[in-house]
Amino acid sequence: MDQKMTDVLLAHSFFLKNDPKQVEKMRPYAPLGTLYAAALLREAGYTVAVFDAMLAAGEEEFADALLRHRPRFVAFYEDSFNFLNKMCLEHARSAACRMSRLARDQGATVLAAGSDLSDHPQPYFEAGVQYGLAGEADHTLLQLLDTLSGRCDQPVDAVPGLALPDPHAPGGVRRTPGRELERHPDVFPFPAWDLLETETYREAWTRAHGFFSLNMVTTRGCPFHCNWCAKPIWGRRYAMRSPANVAAEMALVRQTLRPDHLWFADDIFGLQPKWVAELAREIEERDARIPFTIQSRADLMTEVAVAGLARAGCVEVWLGAESGSQKILDAMDKGTEIGQIAAATRRLREAGIRACWFLQFGYPGETFDDILATVRMVRESLPDDIGVSVSYPLPGTGFYDMVQAELGDQTHWQDSNDLAMMFQGTYQTPFYRKLRQVLHHELDLRNRVRRDAGDGGSVLADLDQVAADWLELGRLEASCKSAMPTQVTKTYGPLAAPDLTKPWN
Repeated sequence: MDQKMTDVLLAHSFFLKNDPKQVEKMRPYAPLGTLYAAALLREAGYTVAVFDAMLAAGEEEFADALLRHRPRFVAFYEDSFNFLNKMCLEHARSAACRMSRLARDQGATVLAAGSDLSDHPQPYFEAGVQYGLAGEADHTLLQLLDTLSGRCDQPVDAVPGLALPDPHAPGGVRRTPGRELERHPDVFPFPAWDLLETETYREAWTRAHGFFSLNMVTTRGCPFHCNWCAKPIWGRRYAMRSPANVAAEMALVRQTLRPDHLWFADDIFGLQPKWVAELAREIEERDARIPFTIQSRADLMTEVAVAGLARAGCVEVWLGAESGSQKILDAMDKGTEIGQIAAATRRLREAGIRACWFLQFGYPGETFDDILATVRMVRESLPDDIGVSVSYPLPGTGFYDMVQAELGDQTHWQDSNDLAMMFQGTYQTPFYRKLRQVLHHELDLRNRVRRDAGDGGSVLADLDQVAADWLELGRLEASCKSAMPTQVTKTYGPLAAPDLTKPWN
C-alpha cells in the first residue's frame, strides 16, 4: 500500500557542512522558525514533516524526504531567528534553489520564506519557487495553504505578504499588500520540538563541547536604528512574549529535551529591565532554570536587568560594542556611548556573568586612530570573548544604500568566515583579517594572565609574539590602504531612541 501523502514538508537550506567557520565552531542550533511554522500548521490540522538541513549529510537526504513523505506542498521556511540567515549567505541560497528544483520535479507546490527571499525573490522564482512569503510569514503561510488547498474560497492575491512571479511586473515580481506584524507572539504555539532529531544535536554538541545547547526566542524584532543591521522580517518593530509564556516553554524544554544550556536567539534580549525581573520570578516558580546566553546592548544592562539575568540563570551576555570610537558609533546610528560599554561589562562581571563583545571594523570613515581606540577599549575592559567582523552591506539597510554603487558581482559572502570587504573601506581585506587574528590572540593571552594572576611567565612571552604581530599589522596598514575609501554620507540628523515602554511597538 502506498504511504499516505504528507500535506506539507517544511525545510530550510542552511547545511552546516557548507560553512567552514560553523563546522569549526560546531555550535548547531535547531531551525527555530521552521519548527514554529510546523507547530502552527499542525495546530490547524495539516499533516507536517520537517527536513532539517543543519546536520544533514547533503541534499540527497532532502530528495529521500521527498520520496518518503510525498508532500503536496514544500515550504522552504528559513529560520529568521538565526543571525546566519540574515547574512543571506550564497551557499544557503544555492542549496535552496537546487532543492526547489527537486521538489518541483516530484510534483510538489513550492513556497519559500526568509530574509534573502524577502529582499531578492527572483533567483528563487527562477529555481521553481511558485510563491514567496515576505516578512513575518507565520500567518501568511497558513492563510496561503488554506487558499491553495481549497479550505477557504479566496484568490491568492487576497493573501497579504506574498511575492509572486510575474513577467509583466517590474523586476518580474508582483507583491500583495504587506501583512501586519503579530503584536502578541504568545498566540503562537511552542515550536514543534518533537519533530527535531534532538539526540543528533546532543551528540554533536557533547562531542565538540561536552554539553548540549538548545535555542529559544523571547522577542521578535529589534526597534533600534543601527544602520548596518538588516531587518527584512520585522523592520524596526518588536513584539515580546510574556515572561510566563517563556518560562512555561523553558519548563517544558527542561523536562523533555534536557539541554545543559540555552541560547536566546533574540536580536536584543530584555528590552525592558522589569520584564527581565519578571522572567526571573516566573522561572523560579516553575523550577525552569537553565543556564543561558543572550545578545543585548550596553545601555540595557541596568542594575535591575543584570540582577534579573543573574537570578534567571544567565551565564553569558554578548554586547554589540562595535567600536571604541564614539565617532564611528554615531556614524552607525548605534545610540550608545563608549562609557556604557565598560560600565555594562563591569556590572555583568560583578554579577558572575561573562561579558563578551561583538566588534566591527571597516565602517566608512574609520581611521587607524579609530581602530586603535577600539583596541585600547579591549585592553582596558578585557571582555571575556570577542567576535570580530567587518562592516557587511545587507540589502534594505542605510549602510547598503551608502555603498551600493561600489558593490561588484559579489554581493553576498559565500560563508560566514569570508570577512571580505564588499566596498572600498579604508583598508583592504587582508588588513582586517590580520587585525581580527591579532586582536583575538592578544585578548586570549591577557585574559589568561588575568585569570591565572601571578603565573603568567609563558603567557608574557607569547605577548612578545603578539607585539611582533602588531608590527606586521602596521606594515599592512601602509600597504593595504584603499586609494578612494568610502566616506559616510548621511542626509539626516540624530535619531530618537525607541519607546520601550510597551510589550510591542
